[in-house]
Amino acid sequence: MAQQNYSGGCHCGALRFTVDVDLDQTITCNCSICRKRGLILGFAPVDHFRLSTDESAAQEYLFNKHVIRHQFCRVCGVEAYSYGAMPDGTRMVAINARCLDNVDPAALKPTAYDGASH
Repeated sequence: MAQQNYSGGCHCGALRFTVDVDLDQTITCNCSICRKRGLILGFAPVDHFRLSTDESAAQEYLFNKHVIRHQFCRVCGVEAYSYGAMPDGTRMVAINARCLDNVDPAALKPTAYDGASH
């Protein structure tokens, strides 16, 4: 698939964004929040992500080590993306691939990641 430009957002549309991301590099994570939410995550450098709605529509949630800034829509509650960093400090955004327009989540082949152990 390689890196492509996608648009996406939450269920109600209060959070909308565009992102350049490679959906061949998605993961599923078994940490407590990803497992319960059924997230399929794609990752992009933060400068490849553009929020097209007001950031005040998002509510941030932190847990565990407080290193991933989960962003939920204040209206519908969907987690469309989160902010974090790679081990080398590169700022990244994790996109919930289920929130991308015109992407069939069943067609993705995510790699399992053991987030519960980290």
